[in-house]
Amino acid sequence: MPRVLLYEFLTGGGLIGQPDSPNDVSLRREGAAMLAALATDFAALDGIKTTVILDRRQDANLLPPSKCEIVSALEPGDDCRALEHHCRHADWTIVIAPEFDGLLESRLRLVANTGGRLLGPSPQLAALASDKQRTAEHLAASGVPVPFGRSVDANDLLDTAEEIGFPAVIKPLDGAGSLNVRLVRDRATAARLQAAYRDRGIFGARVRVERYYPGTAASVAVLCGPAGLFPLPPCSQRLIDDGQFRYLGGCCPLDAALAHRAEALAFRAVESLADPLGYLGVDLVLGRGRDDVVIEINPRLTTSYVGLRAVAASNLAEAMLTIADGQSPTLSFRNRCVEYDSDGTVRFAAAIE
Repeated sequence: MPRVLLYEFLTGGGLIGQPDSPNDVSLRREGAAMLAALATDFAALDGIKTTVILDRRQDANLLPPSKCEIVSALEPGDDCRALEHHCRHADWTIVIAPEFDGLLESRLRLVANTGGRLLGPSPQLAALASDKQRTAEHLAASGVPVPFGRSVDANDLLDTAEEIGFPAVIKPLDGAGSLNVRLVRDRATAARLQAAYRDRGIFGARVRVERYYPGTAASVAVLCGPAGLFPLPPCSQRLIDDGQFRYLGGCCPLDAALAHRAEALAFRAVESLADPLGYLGVDLVLGRGRDDVVIEINPRLTTSYVGLRAVAASNLAEAMLTIADGQSPTLSFRNRCVEYDSDGTVRFAAAIE
């Protein structure tokens, strides 16, 4: 019987032995929502055995009862040991982890070096997409529009922001989930952020400073494999307008005219990558004057999955397997509108006329 192994860093034991921070709690909610949705979809497939690595402190009720084999992580490092052992016996392994601190790349590399078969990006692709500056340079070289910006030492962010022009955006090179992303409206804000960096080290050694692009924040998930690239319905993103771009969730579908622009741009971005596989998320801004830019590429499952599966009339996990096996999937979506939160809560609106 074919076996799929699922590992999500925050619910799979990656934080065992570490004190929780407010950011960890928020990211764990998102991780749990993604894991539960994905596990439910795989468990619904006949003839597929689904194995999940789960932190013993995590509520196992988030997974389909009696449908998943659970491998418990009990001590620090158990998650990686379980991933290394069980990926050898799985037909496909899906890894979900934040990009910062090399967490995603290192676990993808562990699976690849062990001989496991990733249903997702290679470690090399993840390394590229995890570096915001490298991603921007790669996309720009491929003719894909990105915000103008550059990587600098965080102590130089004030001068760089002034050169790029206000408002600007400052972000860690390897951030995830809008963590530590800041809108710099003026020189005074840039000076405060630079001082905060010196005093508290809120950023890494280097940051990316880029021009702020107003417009509609959107995301497009693309299923990738030997069968080709298959964009899913674009979603709008809900962000708190507090200068920190805190992610609340999204809405699907996007207005038809905007959706067409978003899908075309996301396709160009993913098409520029070497051998993309599995689920990739593209975040972008659709400008008011068609000044559209790609903000980043997420080399993993994103929270949009919980909304997309709610409007899908077909099983998205099955589509991922089909595409990876080199066959064209059956993808269909209901004529309905859905709003979803970062914790996985889904709300339906009336059908679209």
